Amino acid sequence: MEPEIVPPTVEAIRRWSGVEPPNAAARHALADMAQLIAEVERVRAGYAFEDEPSGFEVALRDLKEPG
Repeated sequence: MEPEIVPPTVEAIRRWSGVEPPNAAARHALADMAQLIAEVERVRAGYAFEDEPSGFEVALRDLKEPG
């Protein structure tokens, strides 16, 4: 059984580009997208806006070697 992400993704591809998945391997690759999206969301959840420097100058200052 395909993950629920496959049918709407196939439909979106068809609407935007007029292309249908050519074979079962293409549909299988779309099914892998669900796992990839879940992994990206898991990693992204560990970050907060406050973890990032507010600008390039701040990043340079934070990384500057003493001396």
